[in-house]
Amino acid sequence: MARVKLAKNAGFCMGVRRAVDKALDASRKKDGPIYTYGPLIHNPQVLEILEGKGIKPLQEGDFEEVLCSGGNGGTLIIRAHGVSPKEKRKIKDTGVRILNATCPHVGKVQGIIHRHAKDGYSIVIMGEKDHAEVIGLLGYARGKGYVVNSLEELESLPPLDKVCLVAQTTQDQKRFQSLAAAVQKKYPGAKIFNTICDSTHRRQDEVLALAKRVEAIVVVGGKGSGNTRRLARISEEAGVPTFH
Repeated sequence: MARVKLAKNAGFCMGVRRAVDKALDASRKKDGPIYTYGPLIHNPQVLEILEGKGIKPLQEGDFEEVLCSGGNGGTLIIRAHGVSPKEKRKIKDTGVRILNATCPHVGKVQGIIHRHAKDGYSIVIMGEKDHAEVIGLLGYARGKGYVVNSLEELESLPPLDKVCLVAQTTQDQKRFQSLAAAVQKKYPGAKIFNTICDSTHRRQDEVLALAKRVEAIVVVGGKGSGNTRRLARISEEAGVPTFH
């Protein structure tokens, strides 16, 4: 019989657990309809549970239509990924109640970008340009933000005077270190902030440690989750058979 070892860091990270708890607390109050700004979590089973409790995700196309009249007295939950200042103002203008579940780690990155953009820095974000977190982070860069996800993309950036590098909070540590070294070479004096959250770091380290002691790794998580996909890729790159 095969033995199955459960990773110590399996399960929700702090930011996602906090967002889900806020949503469930809101549903228990039964104070009008509850919406989330996009899917609260990239996990179809959890989304199904939330919808069963009356918590509906809004897509960009139906956002204003549903909320233009105050969301029928409803509540809108800003998910852990956060949103840009422009989007936050748009939400406030609808008159809907806002429940901000932005992950504190993401909020910290938003603050770093805001301060440095205000001081005239160009912001380089290592991440996926179409990811909700990255889209929100770009909104704090005052139009001076660049998203890169490879050394090749970094090399294509124009000459920049003052540079600040941050990372999407769920990025790969090794890849960030490699990119950070390249940023310092291309832009001497650049400010480097490793903003990958501790929870992500611990999970990635544990996958690498487990890969040395097991015959296969099963990564359980939504196919749309960048965090989960990266864990599966790290496992594959470690040379162990991997099942997502």
